[in-house]
Amino acid sequence: MIEYLALLIPFAGIGVGVFAIWTSHQQKIMKMQSAISAEKAAQYAVNNEQLEQRVRVLERIVTDKGFDLASQIEDLRDPPEMKELN
Repeated sequence: MIEYLALLIPFAGIGVGVFAIWTSHQQKIMKMQSAISAEKAAQYAVNNEQLEQRVRVLERIVTDKGFDLASQIEDLRDPPEMKELN
């Protein structure tokens, strides 16, 4: 029994070393993945902000009284009789 215990001690030491290397590698992978995720989140935030600005501009254009006036002028350019003939 003692002979087997003497054989297990070196294997245990090697196993602990391998486990330490593996955990170190896993930590590096997690750090890289979190950095990539943070970068993607920042890109999405910038893209979202740009889209919100564009929507604000479109809302201003649509709700502006000048837009309604411009559409009314366009409607008056061709009288209804002319539209039917075309």
